[in-house]
Amino acid sequence: MTPTPLRKDAARNWDQIVAVGRALVDQGTPLQLNDVARRAGIGVGTVYRHFASPEALLETVATPCLEALAAHGEQALADPDPWRALEGFLTRTVEAQVGDASLAPVTAAAEDVLPRTTELKSLLWSSGTTLLDRARAAGTVRPDLAAGDLVPLMCGIAYAVQVHGGAPAERIDTARRYLATLLGGLRVTPPGA
Repeated sequence: MTPTPLRKDAARNWDQIVAVGRALVDQGTPLQLNDVARRAGIGVGTVYRHFASPEALLETVATPCLEALAAHGEQALADPDPWRALEGFLTRTVEAQVGDASLAPVTAAAEDVLPRTTELKSLLWSSGTTLLDRARAAGTVRPDLAAGDLVPLMCGIAYAVQVHGGAPAERIDTARRYLATLLGGLRVTPPGA
């Protein structure tokens, strides 16, 4: 069922709330809906009509990144080279984790508030699992690497970059370097190479 389009003023308020939420997340400030209302210059009731909880707002802030990752997962699945597809997917995932502060808490949450979040996380999990299975079947990745290992490994890299990654402008390069090191350890070297 398609949701009813918002009136122009309601759409403007929704956009303003999400923009303030995005700014707070980027600053590392916890989302509190009363604070969001004050910063957005709109009533608290208006914020609560759009977002029943801070988690709903956080998931909304993370949605564009999740959608982009899901789309990249679909593209990676179309790549005929299993190793390149997995490597590209993991690279994009770790870049997103380092570049979007909303992603880690949303992906780490045990339960989702919004059905769209659950759908996107499921798509990402499915893509990652399929890409890993393809790479394992092709003999290009260690056979003992399980799909459940991918999320903690990517989170570990993102956390290491957050703590030791240097200036914000250097963090994506640092994440890529850490991921390349990890992937080097995961890749099966062909005999005689």
